[in-house]
Amino acid sequence: MKILFLGDVMGRAGRSAIRDTLPRLKQEWKLDFVIVNGENASNGAGLTPDHAKLLFEAGADCVTLGDHAFDQKEMLGHIDSDSRILRPLNYAKGAPGRGHRLFQDGRGRKVLVAQVLGQVFMKRPFDDPFSAMETVLKAHPLGGQAQAIVVDMHCEATSEKMAMGHFCDGRASLVVGTHTHVPTADAQILKGGTAFLSDAGMCGDYDSVIGMDKVEPMRRFITGMPKARFQPALDEATLCGVYVETDDRTGRATRIEMVRQGGRLAQAGP
Repeated sequence: MKILFLGDVMGRAGRSAIRDTLPRLKQEWKLDFVIVNGENASNGAGLTPDHAKLLFEAGADCVTLGDHAFDQKEMLGHIDSDSRILRPLNYAKGAPGRGHRLFQDGRGRKVLVAQVLGQVFMKRPFDDPFSAMETVLKAHPLGGQAQAIVVDMHCEATSEKMAMGHFCDGRASLVVGTHTHVPTADAQILKGGTAFLSDAGMCGDYDSVIGMDKVEPMRRFITGMPKARFQPALDEATLCGVYVETDDRTGRATRIEMVRQGGRLAQAGP
């Protein structure tokens, strides 16, 4: 199976990159399943139903969220009506929506997608992500009920992301980090056959401060005083993520490649 995971979509620039680039990549790379992290797609904070529709129309099969899952209040009422959108497993127990789902690709093969939030350096004390993932992985053995399993580990600390990769090794096809908006260079297949990347980066304008227009973040760093709200940067975006090929029988990864398409960053892909 050929799977593409795209990192945090950042505002209008990120949405435009998805809309303009993803349909071509699906055709050229013959992709079977596409996952997009959309938690910053709407003005850098959360996701509206209209912007979710744009991501799906561009070719996403599943959209994951994160700690900003419900910053856009419309998502509170919308997420239960669209099971293709996933919020974190270990979010508040009373939160709407779901944290994992078993999907089908165009050939009927089953793909499990799950998302968890990390705890290190995060502003809110979310539930333990490891025990949350353990429950899901026990119920969906790789190569059995699911031909492929993808885990979106949404958190700040690279150490926590790496720990989740090793925790899931041999039990997931791909563990990929999101949230920090900077792509890492450690794409690898772990010993048990799980593809891993600490952070997929963002789909956004990299002439910025993690996707935000540079002026206000720089003012705050230099003076320590806020003056205005952060606004997403609006120049050409780079579409960032990871491409993975898996064995249908075992679910294990056979290939992993970093993805960078368009914009300012050095280009990469399968």
